[in-house]
Amino acid sequence: MQRVKRRLSAIMCADVAQYSKLMERDEDGTLDRLKAYRDVMSALTDRHNGRIVNTWGDAVIIEFVSVIEAVQCAVDIQNELSLRNADLPDLNRMDFRIGINLGDIMVEGDDIYGDGVNVAARLQELAPRGGIMLSQSVYDQVKAKVALGFDPLGPQKVKNVSDPVETYSVRLGGRNAPAETPGEKDDGGEGGDAGHDAAGPASWDKDTRAVANGFEQARRWLRAQPRRVRTSVFIIGLFFVLNLLTSGLSTLWFVWPSLPFAVMLVWHFVVGRKGASFPDTPRHEE
Repeated sequence: MQRVKRRLSAIMCADVAQYSKLMERDEDGTLDRLKAYRDVMSALTDRHNGRIVNTWGDAVIIEFVSVIEAVQCAVDIQNELSLRNADLPDLNRMDFRIGINLGDIMVEGDDIYGDGVNVAARLQELAPRGGIMLSQSVYDQVKAKVALGFDPLGPQKVKNVSDPVETYSVRLGGRNAPAETPGEKDDGGEGGDAGHDAAGPASWDKDTRAVANGFEQARRWLRAQPRRVRTSVFIIGLFFVLNLLTSGLSTLWFVWPSLPFAVMLVWHFVVGRKGASFPDTPRHEE
């Protein structure tokens, strides 16, 4: 009997929240949107060195060698799909729920099996709409390596898994800092002066983390954009830096050479969201 192959992998499971209701309301539009959103997920999966293992109905299973790449890919997916959903009425929004687990899996051809996959699927069921749920094994690997916030949700009992699973929700767009507890607030009583003295450094530290997180989110958003968008943003930024070095802010001459690239960005984000795209990016019909 041939020995089953095994390996340690990061597994992402994703599906559409309230997919049945969307199909009942508009079958053709929902199916077209699902195909377009899967194209986005496929492109981002390739960018993060992942492999789409299987798709059925509205669900997707993706395997990653790197758990950090898995989490970054999930964040990029949710950010990009959130931008696309922003142009839709609430009734037509297609929100994905994502679960990620790091575990041992069994491999047979292109398919994967085992508790590592099962836990990821159950985490996905626990995730909120447009959210990402992580297992303890994933959190331990990424907590100090990515500029994201995490909310510990404690052990959760999930189907077909004997032991409770420790879960963490990714705080998209948030700070990777613990929430303030009532005991930490300055109540004006004894010890109030010490709290006031510490407020300055604490506030500065929070602001620093917020700025760092903002730059990180901007970098990931830019990486998820088509090549021409990234090029346009880079050139506009270059003109702005040259403007600062030569004239300061007294004369904003960078606006004029940047104008063609700004028009290109407007075309992408205004017209492109309605079905148009740059020549070197795939067209999505929604």
